[in-house]
Formats: sequence, C-alpha cells, structure tokens
Amino acid sequence: MAANSSIEWTEMTWNPITGCSKVSEGCRNCYAERMAVRLRAMGNRRYINGFEPTLHYDLIDAPRRWRRPRVIFVNSMSDLFHERVPAPFIARIFDTMRDCPQHTFQVLTKRSDRLRSLIPHLPWPDNAWIGVSIEDRSAVYRIADLLAVPAATRFLSCEPLLGPLDDLQLNGISWVIVGGESGPGARPMRKAWCESIRRQCSHAQVRFFFKQWGGVRKHATGRVLNDRTYDDMPQLAHERTSLPVLARSG
Repeated sequence: MAANSSIEWTEMTWNPITGCSKVSEGCRNCYAERMAVRLRAMGNRRYINGFEPTLHYDLIDAPRRWRRPRVIFVNSMSDLFHERVPAPFIARIFDTMRDCPQHTFQVLTKRSDRLRSLIPHLPWPDNAWIGVSIEDRSAVYRIADLLAVPAATRFLSCEPLLGPLDDLQLNGISWVIVGGESGPGARPMRKAWCESIRRQCSHAQVRFFFKQWGGVRKHATGRVLNDRTYDDMPQLAHERTSLPVLARSG
C-alpha cells in the first residue's frame, strides 16, 4: 500500500506493515490508530485486523516499480522495528531500499533498542534516512541508540513535542523535525520548547524543519514560527550528483 502523503516532510508513504502498539507518551493519541479504525470500517482489506501488526508481503517490492525518484516515508501506519515484525521481513524491506537508490526512504521508530540490536544484520544504504521519535525527556535515550546506527543520514522527530528538550545530543544528527500534537485530545506545545530546539540546531548546524503547531484543528494553527516557515531538509538521494545541499526555506 502506497499513497501520496499530506505529511509536510515527505512525498508519499509505503506501508508493507500496518498496525502497532503503544510504547510511550507520544503514542497516546496515535493518528495511525484512529485512521486504521476508519479504514477498517470502510472495508479496506489491509485493515481487516484493525490496528494489530500485520505484514503485507505483496507490498515489499512496490518501490522497485516506481521509476521517478520519490521521498518515501516507510510505515507511516506502523513501526518497522515493532517486536512482532520478524527480522527477515525487516531485512527484505532494507534490501528493497538498497536496490532503489533513486528514492529517498525515511524510516522512523520509537523502538530504538530493537533498531540497535539489528545493526549487524541489515544493509544501511545511503538513501535510507533513519530516525527516532523524541517526544519528551523520557525518550532522549533513543538518540544514543540511533547514533550507533551506521546510517548516512540520522534524524530526530520531536513530534508530538510534549515537553522541553534543552540539551539534545546533535553531534551525528543531520535533521530535526518539530511538531505539536494534532487531533482529538491534542496536548499543547509551547513556543519556548520549539525555540530551544531551533537554537540548538542552528548552533550545531543541523537542518531544522518546523512541521506544525498542532491542536484539534492543525490547519487553523498552521506551521509558521517567528513569521516564517522552516523547511530545511538533508540532501535527497537523486540530487547528490547535481546539488551539494537541498535547503527548503520558506
């Protein structure tokens, strides 16, 4: 299952796995869980199991058929490193990413311990960006696991940002995304928390992307910080031979 995406920092999603389970506070109001409920009610066969982790073997090779270079968020409806996803299945997904160097793949996990445990067993192609979610101080330990990964591009997603993160370890990090929680029950994000991370990124020369303020109606609150948008991203796979750096600044 692949689809064009409204997520601001990607172009499309690829979901060879659907379903997940909660591991930390950032999961409390999971958008993917809400979406899975709707899709199951609509009769979507990919969600016959609801939000139970489900493997879709027929989708593993989908990116091989996409000739035009794309920016692809891997498993927006799950966590690639969920404990119920077999290691050989994860390896096959990495093989697909390696064999499609024209695409940029974005892999994001909250299960950094499993990510780290699989380091010796996976290829780490340059076009696979590997990231961890850091929603508050209790999740900062995930950065150390991420830094052990031999990825060319490592990133942090501080979304939903639920508290201050004033002393982030950014050495070895290429990109930081910041965003507030959205949808029913959304918890507020303070501007001071965003500003602190933005300053840290500027000091460490790390690309900074401000995704949204969030709230129950995220489109009403927008994504402008200090009268501008922040859209900086690392260099995409297909641009390495033509452009030294991709910077999307609004």
